[in-house]
Order: sequence, then structure tokens, then C-alpha cells
Amino acid sequence: MAPSIGDLQLVHDTDDDMEDVRLLDSYENQNDSHVIGIGDDEEEDGAVRRIQVSVTGMTCAACSNSVESALKSVDGVFKASVALLQNKAVVVCDPNLVKDDDIKNAIEDAGFEAEILPEPVTSKAKSSNTLTGQFTIGGMTCAACVNSVEGILRNLPGVKRAVVALATSLGEVEYDPTIISKDDIVNAIEDAGFEGLLVQSSQQDKIILGVAGVFTEMDAQLLEGILITLRGVRQFRFNRISSELDVLFDPEVVSSRSLVDGIEGGSNGKFKLHVMNPFTRMTSKDVEESSIMFRLFVSSLLLSIPIFFIRVVCPHIPMLYSLLLRRCGPFLMGDWLKWVLVSVVQFVIGKRFYVAAGRALRNGSTNMDVLVALGTSASYFYSVCALLYGAATGFWSPTYFETSSMLITFVLLGKYLECLAKGKTSDAIKKLVELAPATALLVVKDKDGICIEDKEIDALLIQPGDTLKVLPGAKVPADGLVIWGSSYVNESMVTGESAPVSKEVNSAVIGGTINLHGALHIQVTKVGCDAVLSQIISLVETAQMSKAPIQMFADFVASIFVPTVVAMALLTLFGWYVAGSMGAYPETWLPENGNYFVFSLMFAISVVVIACPCALGLATPTAVMVATGVGANNGVLIKGGDALERAQEIKYVIFDKTGTLTQGKATVTTAKVFNGMDRGEFLRWVASAEASSEHPLAKAIVEYARHFHFLDESSPIYAGDSNSKDSTISRWLLDVSEFLALPGRGVKCLIDGKQILVGNRKLMTESGIAIPTAVEDFVIELEESAETGILVSFNDNLVGVLGVADPLKREAAVVIEGLRKMGVKPVMVTGDNWRTAQAVAKEVGIEDVKAEVMPAGKADVIRSFQKDGSTVAMVGDGINDSPALAAADVGMAIGAGTDIAIEAADYVLMRNNLEDVITAIDLSRKTLARIRWNYIFAMAYNVVAIPLAAGVFYPSLGIKLPPWASGACMALSSVSVVCSSLLLRRYKRPRLTTILQITVE
Repeated sequence: MAPSIGDLQLVHDTDDDMEDVRLLDSYENQNDSHVIGIGDDEEEDGAVRRIQVSVTGMTCAACSNSVESALKSVDGVFKASVALLQNKAVVVCDPNLVKDDDIKNAIEDAGFEAEILPEPVTSKAKSSNTLTGQFTIGGMTCAACVNSVEGILRNLPGVKRAVVALATSLGEVEYDPTIISKDDIVNAIEDAGFEGLLVQSSQQDKIILGVAGVFTEMDAQLLEGILITLRGVRQFRFNRISSELDVLFDPEVVSSRSLVDGIEGGSNGKFKLHVMNPFTRMTSKDVEESSIMFRLFVSSLLLSIPIFFIRVVCPHIPMLYSLLLRRCGPFLMGDWLKWVLVSVVQFVIGKRFYVAAGRALRNGSTNMDVLVALGTSASYFYSVCALLYGAATGFWSPTYFETSSMLITFVLLGKYLECLAKGKTSDAIKKLVELAPATALLVVKDKDGICIEDKEIDALLIQPGDTLKVLPGAKVPADGLVIWGSSYVNESMVTGESAPVSKEVNSAVIGGTINLHGALHIQVTKVGCDAVLSQIISLVETAQMSKAPIQMFADFVASIFVPTVVAMALLTLFGWYVAGSMGAYPETWLPENGNYFVFSLMFAISVVVIACPCALGLATPTAVMVATGVGANNGVLIKGGDALERAQEIKYVIFDKTGTLTQGKATVTTAKVFNGMDRGEFLRWVASAEASSEHPLAKAIVEYARHFHFLDESSPIYAGDSNSKDSTISRWLLDVSEFLALPGRGVKCLIDGKQILVGNRKLMTESGIAIPTAVEDFVIELEESAETGILVSFNDNLVGVLGVADPLKREAAVVIEGLRKMGVKPVMVTGDNWRTAQAVAKEVGIEDVKAEVMPAGKADVIRSFQKDGSTVAMVGDGINDSPALAAADVGMAIGAGTDIAIEAADYVLMRNNLEDVITAIDLSRKTLARIRWNYIFAMAYNVVAIPLAAGVFYPSLGIKLPPWASGACMALSSVSVVCSSLLLRRYKRPRLTTILQITVE
């Protein structure tokens, strides 16, 4: 049979065409952490590297802080962020100093399990001879475990980097396969006391397939025989229990689709294969974790009920009570039963608390598990000592076995409810993943390119260049271009735009959207992580990984919380004991057969178990996680918790004019010639000069001239036949030489030996061309009508003017007024002239205008508003406004739905609609308000609960909280915070009709 999984080794291909894998697209500068750059060049140069790891075992903010501290202590790490809720860690580091093993070793040393998350495969060539592996790490319970795992990984030879995420129990390790194998990494994880397993590699030479049809040993041998004979297959392993087939193959020899076809064909259709989706596997792991927690809770409950029954109910049932009072050896029958049952709960079911607490203490940190283990152990071992002391002396003190078992039961209940609630916070990503269809119809062609059949294939086997058929009502399987047919596509699930979008030949389509009417044939252009849907998922995941600055408060509290609580518990113990010994309270307060020590111990145990650092640790990440998901559902992609927090403080919103306040669809309204030249010939010369420019105004001029000459051909060309359009233009445009585009001015070129200038006043003035009074008056008239005047000169003589208008977006004026009602001041910045800028600003209601600003000068305008400490947002089209978007405190790229991976903005507004600016600010304000409420509740809970548990109110009010009740309160506190954050799922963005009623919060 095939080799075991332990014998499998990744075979690294050093071909220059190896695909690059990048989990995080940029390095956030520590001095300007909100700036998100492209970062590709940096990575290629080896300057910085970003790694994402799944960490298992974090249970509270103290755990995540422990992991974060361990990561930051590694030499070469610039920045480290650990997300408790997602069980992930992100590290920005110097790849020359930090290896994957360094990061993973740091986590393991902190007592957690780590698994390096695979970086998404892109179309770039891999620059180094390393492999990146994603490992599941079982057994981590808190951030201390994460730190331990990362520390162990970092110290392994051959490991370049390692990151661990607790929430997903994953770790990502980049390593040199010539020095260390993935088996060595797994062994290192297991030697540290955790469970390790390779999930997937960054290479495209591994695939995990689900196999249906293998029932007997003969079937398994048939499958093995097929795989052995398939060319390009390196190694494989078939798991009979899960029916999963792991195959390592050479992508240069055989593609994943050919591999599947070869196995199915070799079995004559007996075997049916499907690709296992990595996210689906991770989701099933989350479900498994919830199931394990539920089983532990039920087991603990079933054992705790008899203990509670023996203590509370049986004394009122004489027959049963008499049986329990029978002596069996040195103890009563009832004592034996309670001891045995509680021992199972304490050391079998509650083993996870001891393991996690041991890891934390071993690494010099503390977490919630330490509190649980301390409280339950105190109750259990006191009860055992009381029994042994009674057997030896005949003085029987009361036992509190039920306290230990009920504490563990309630804590497990809280953990189970917390798992369910935290699962709800990631619903947005699950819904995004579910948008992609499971299968696709592949159009099979013969050698002549003629379609011969439609074949249904797994959507994960789609390759760039494939031709797919999309039926009416079906989902588009991948990003691509329409090559046949026409239809309307519902893109609301991706862009948030509710109106169906018309699709013709050469129109771009997005994977996951729904084809409504006609059938389409599309040619695939992007698959995997290059696809828009995958990029959106990546952005949302990255945002949920980031920490909002407000969370620093919770991190600080978590770092001192457990030691403080233990100190308070000891103070409670000694306080009550000393007070009792001195006669400060009557002996009637003591339990039956009890003493001052037992009385004091119960208060101390209550203090230990009622204190809950989890509620504080979950206050911010749960709200951020829900808010980013809600934003994605509304077409607003938020790139981080820090951006979410800054947006609620926005004082100025600076709008670019063209394409932001206007529709970005410039049209020529008039063309006037001043020297008697034929109008058609004038347009021909101007169009020839502008044909080489990419500026929107240039395209509008060329389109206008083409319509003037070929009006009868406009309809079919406008429908999207760009090839026809290009060929038509090429037949009538003149040859151009020495073309030069002058940013912010216009263009300059030579046509038939004549120098042609097309641009604004500044271009003419700098070139020494006089502008006649008649021309100046005509241009002023255009500008006062919110149109742009384009001046044209031939051989230093001004010959004509074109008027270009860009209509305003219909919602622009209402959004501007809405921002004012929210206490935000709108500003417009444009490179256009002052008259046109002021005319547009007046129409939309903007009073502060900055005109004739060069593209590079927009960032300076933003800095001028930031001088007084104001928070400034920039709204641009996300293409030529990158410097300004990066300079702003909050950059918003609008209408950049297909360019989201290369934006410098903090927010990406998928729809080309200004209403989303208000949605972004409103969502930010409501999220921060929810976070504050979470903090208030978490703090108030501990401020009230700890004194109550310590018995502060017992002398005056007679209120005494038994330890088991304290455990129940602690378990429910974190659940209540998560449920509070889940209320954000009910968020509805402000409607256009109600925006004007928004008031300053």
C-alpha cells in the first residue's frame, strides 16, 4: 500500500516559475500603521515578510498577550499581532533574520500549538527556494500556548518563519526543504506536547481529494495501482476511514484536473473524486471543537448531578440516606461515591484545564485556566484532606466535592456557549465562501476550437484560460471575460450593488455572482486567491486579525489580571481567617462541623473562579469581527480594527472630484474652432493626439470624434466590441510621433511635422501661447457651467476649444448634507481649474474647495488639515489617488471592486456610490459604541462580582455566593459579551431618505 502520512515529504521544485505565496500584502510601518501599501517589491527584495499562523489553546487576553510578547521578543520581528477570537497570529519580520521555525518555536515555548497557514498562491514567481506549510496544532488553550509553539518553531533549523493562530488552531511555517522536512516540524510540535498535522502546502503540487467508491481492500489496491501508473504522481496516501486521498504531484507534468480525470478514467467510473475545500475542512474542525466541548459538558453534568443529588436531595429521603451513611472501610458509602465521581470530573474531564495551566505557568504567564485549575483543585484537595483527617482522628469536617464538579461543569458550559457564539461572529466569511459554486460547466473544444461537449467539473479544478458555460440562474464559477452571449448578472453579493449589471462580449464577470437571464460563455482569467471573491475573503480575514487601539486597555488589564485575582483571593482567605480567629464574627456563621479555615477558603475559591478575564479580552475582537463581516455584506470592506476605530473620529472628509463626486464618465458637450478650420478635420487631429493618452478626458474626446465621423457604427462598437472599435479608429487617425503626457496639464505631440498641444491654460501659458480674449471668454463660460475647457493649439497658434462635462452622481448633494449633519466637514480637492471646481462644489453644497492641485499635491492638502490633530478621511477612485489615500488617517477607495488587492486605502467601497461613505462612518461609530458597552459590562461585572464573592456584603446583607454559583457567573459573563457584539449583525445602513436626520453623537 502507499506510504504512511509520516513518510510523505514535500518535494520542492526550484523552477523559476514556482508560484509566490503571500498571505499579507504589505508591511504596516510602525510609525504610520494605518497605511496599507502594496508591498510586492519589498517582499521580492527580502525587506520584510508577513506570516500568518493558526494558534490553538488561547482562552483569554492573557494568552494572546503571552503569544504576542514571545513573537515581539524574536530578533528581526518588526511587528506581531495576535487575534484571540480567530486563533491567529500575524508577524511582520525580516526574512533574513527570522525563519518560520523561529516563530513557531516561540509559540510552542509559550505552551501553545501552532500551524503555519498557507499563503495564497498567486501568479508571481517564487523568489526563494522555500516551502510554506499550514499545520493544525491541537492542544493549545491560550496565548501562552501560542507563544510556546512559535518559540519552538522558530528555533528549528531550516525554518524561515512561523506564525500561530489560536482561534483556528493553525500555524504557518516557511522552511527550507533541503534542511528540514515537514515531518520534522510535526515531530517538533508533538515533542512539545501538542498534536501536529500538515494541512496543506503553499505549493500547487499537493491536492487532497475525497474519494467515493472505495469499499473493499480490492478497491483500495485498484486505487493504488492507478496512482502508481499515473505520470507525475510523486507520493500519495489514502485514508480508508475518512476516504481522503492525499496526492503529491509534479505540476509541470500533470495538472490537478488531469490527475482527477486519470483516476476516474482508470477506474472506469468506479471512483468519483472531489477536491476537499481547505476552508470547509477548517469549518468542520471548528464544529468538531464545539462537539468536543459539548460532550465534555454533558459528561461532567451527568457525573455532577449524582454528586449534587447526594449532597442536597438524599438527606430528605430516609431510605437512600441510610444507605449513604453505611460505613465502607474508613469512609461512608456516600463519601466514597462523591470522591470517585468527582475524581473523574476533576482529572479526566478537567484534564484540559491542568494541561493548559501547566503550559502557561511553565512559560511564566497566567491565564483563565490557571484560575479554574486553582479554584477546583483547592476545593477537591481540601475535601480529600478532610476525609483523610476524619478517618485518622475521628473529627469529620464537611467536604465540598460538589463545588469542584459543579465549577468544572459550569465552566465547560460557558466554553461551549462561547464556541457557538464565536462561530456566529465569523458567519460573514462563511457566507462569502459559500458564494462560490461547487461545480462548473467546462466547454470542451476540439483542435479546431469547436465546442464538442459540456463537462461538469469541480470548481476548485478550474484553470486560467478555461472556457466555462454559465446557464441562466447559475453562479459564475470564476473571474473572467464574456466571450459569447449577453445577460444581466446580480453582483450584489460581492459589490453590494443591488441593480443587475448588463454583461456583453468582453465584459468582466466576478466569480460568485449570479447569472440572471441569458446563457454566457466566459474565459477564465483569475482563479484561487487571485479572484476577487478570494481577495475579499482575505481582506475580511486580515481585518479581523488586526487589533483596534482600544484593545490595548484590555491587553494591559489581562497581563495583570490573574496575579491580582490570586492576590485578592489570598487576602480574602487570610482576612476572613484572621477576623474569625480574633472573634470579629460569630461562630454561627460557620458551616456545620466547619471551622474558620473552611469558611474562609470558600470565599477565596469564589473569588478565584468568579473573576473573568475572558469578558475583557473578547470585548473588542468580537465586535470588530462582526462589524467587518457586516461591512462586507454591505459592500464596505474594512482593512483593520485600527481603521474602524479611527473612522468614528473623522472630522474632515476630502473628496476627489472626477470619478468620486462625478460619475467619471466625461463627455464632450461642444467643440468650437476659432480659425476657420473644418470641424471634422479639427476633431481628427485632436483625437489623433489624445488617442495615446489614458486620461478619462482624452478618451471622451476620442469617443466624441469617432461618433462625429462614424455615427452609424457607434451602437455595435459601444456594446463592447473593442477590437472593432480599435480597427475603425486606426483607419482614420493620423500618425503621431514624440507623444508626451504632461500630468495636470495635457499632452504634446507631433503630427505631420506640426506641434500639437491639447490641454488646459497652464499648458498653453508654459508653452508661451497667447489666449485670445474671445477664447478666454468662451472658456470662462464653460467653466461657470461646471464644464472643463480643453484648449488646442497647432504650431503655437490656438485654434479651438472643447467643452467636457462630467455629470455629478445623483446622491452627491444629499451625502454632503448628511455628512454635515453627522458633524463631518466635506472638502473637495481637484486638479481642475477654480471656476469649474467652484461650480461643482456649489452644486453639491461643498464650501471648502482646493483646485488646481497636482496629483502629488493632494497628500500635502491632507497634511494641512491634519496639523491641528484632526482625523482626515480621503475618498478617491483608488487608482491615481494612492498617495492621498495613504496620507489620510482613513483612506476610502470608492468603486474599486476589482482592484481591492492593490489599494492603499483603509476602506474599500465596492459600490460606486457615495452613500457608502456615510455607511462606513456610521458603522464605525456604532461598533465603537458597542465596544465601549462591552468594556463597561466586563469591568462592571468584575468590579461587582469579586467583592460579592469575597463576602464583602455578607456581614451587612447576608449575601454569600457559593463557589459553584461563582463559576456559573464567570461562565456566562464572556458569553454575554459575545452576544452583545452579535447585536451588530442587526445593523442596517442609513437610507438615503433618512441620512439628513442623522445628528452628531
